[in-house]
This record gives sequence, structure tokens and C-alpha cells, in this order.
Amino acid sequence: MKLITVGSVAFDAIETPFGKTDKIVGGAGTFISLASSFFVENQGLVSVVGEDFPEETLNYLTKKGINIDGIQIKKGEKTFFWSGRYHNDMNSRDTLITELNVLGSFDPVIPSAYQGADYLMLGNLSPEVQRQVIERLDQRPKLIAMDTMNFWMDIALDELKKTMALIDVLIINDEEARQLSKEYSLVKAAMVIREMGPEILIIKKGEHGALLFHGEDIFFAPALPLEEVFDPTGAGDTFAGGFMGYIAATGDTSFENMKRAIIAGSALASFCVEKFGTERLTEITKQDFDERVSRFVSLANFEMNQLA
Repeated sequence: MKLITVGSVAFDAIETPFGKTDKIVGGAGTFISLASSFFVENQGLVSVVGEDFPEETLNYLTKKGINIDGIQIKKGEKTFFWSGRYHNDMNSRDTLITELNVLGSFDPVIPSAYQGADYLMLGNLSPEVQRQVIERLDQRPKLIAMDTMNFWMDIALDELKKTMALIDVLIINDEEARQLSKEYSLVKAAMVIREMGPEILIIKKGEHGALLFHGEDIFFAPALPLEEVFDPTGAGDTFAGGFMGYIAATGDTSFENMKRAIIAGSALASFCVEKFGTERLTEITKQDFDERVSRFVSLANFEMNQLA
């Protein structure tokens, strides 16, 4: 197995200026795995759902090459549920409902088929659960990437730092980087955060792209200007899934390849926001992806004339 993803498989109910949904499938683990499946078939997902989770969705994940032996199904219990409303600028949202349900007592189980995986992507969960997964692997993967959020910085900072000391890549947004480092400058923030453990830091800046800090090197990836952002839910997880899926497929963790992986993740995230939930991720073809990547390349590709 090349890649293991750990993250929530959940229900969302979303309201944006473009419309609203009833309960639809969401969760960090879902978005990450679907995005990475665009590049990698031999991967596994570790999560937990309730008896109410649709079997057809689990079958679809399997069809996409995602091993679901690591998804626990809790009989008589309910799946994690989140409901939110986005504001007109789509950069801010209000949480309306959060029901932890089975996620509140999640104890991750690593199937034997997952042992020996080359890459591990830790989706946004409690740092204790993320660390448990690392500790329950028989051997350390070649590369461990992790997502987190300001909620854990607020209530479990010490636990978060313990887990960060064990990983290679941290993926957070600019607000979280500033909170974690207590530095406003993202370059200074990166220096502080990397002293906490992760050698590589990716800072997402939403509609303004992403920064990669790798050794002494820095890379800035633009975001694709879109006419409309329909639903930003899961875009960050899709980015992470595309990034790790590309790395796992190529087996190359060099700075140059991580630059390509960030563009791959950004391209998939730009699709994700075009429809509610995971719907758009189930539709895109290789041709769609290649055309989208070429648009990213054109954003920053230029030649400078020699001045006299």
C-alpha cells in the first residue's frame, strides 16, 4: 500500500449564497482520499462512521481504489455531522451544528494490509488520534504529512506540538500559521514552526495561492482565478489529497517534485469548489485535469526581455 489517509468520513449540510443542501457526504478523509485517488489506486482510509452512513458511498470509495478496511462502522450509532453557512465573500462561515457522534470516541485501528505504507496523510483530527496512528504503524512511512486547525491550537497546543515533532510536512492556512508561531510575517512564521518538528511547511492562502517552505527553498503557487466559488467546503482537504497523492504516485519528495504536487493539489481544489460537497471530484477526467494544470502554468510562466 502506497498511501494511508486518516480523517473524518462524515455528513455535511451546507448553505452558500448559491444554494443549500440537506445532508451530503463530506469529511476530511473523504475529500483527501477522493483527491489522492486521481493519482494513486493502492491506498487505505482510516476512519469511523455510524450505522446511518450509506453503503453505496462506501462501495464507491472501494471502486475508486480506496481500501476501506480501516473504516469502522459503529452499529446503532450516528456519523459525525457538521452544518455551516458561508457569507457572501465565501472566506468566512458560521458553524450552525456540530454533532461529534462516533468521532467523539474514535480509536483508530490500522489493518494489517495497511502496514508498510510509504506515505501517511493525517487529516484534521485531534492531535492525540493523529499521534496514535503514527505509533500504531510497524514502520515509519517515508513521508508523514499532517493537517490541523486553530481549534486544536486553542485547546490542545501541547498535544499538538508532541505530534508535530513526529511529522515531516505540516499543511495549515495563513491564519493558523500566524497563531501557531505568534509571528505575522509568514517567512518568520515558517522558521518558528519548522523548529517544532516538520521540515516542510505548506501555508495555504485560499484564493491567494499557497507557499511551500522546504529547506532553504521557498515556492509560491498561485490560485486559479475563478468566476464563481460555489462551495469551498473540502477545498483544503482536496488540496492536501492531491498533494500527497501526487507525491505517492511519483515516489519523489524533492523540492522540485513538491512544487509540481502543490500545483496538482491546487488544480483539484479548484474543481472541488465548483459544486457542493464531493460532487465535482467524481466528475473530472484526466483531460479536465491536464487542461486545468496548463492554466496554472500560464499564470506564472513568462519571459523577461533583456534591457539595454
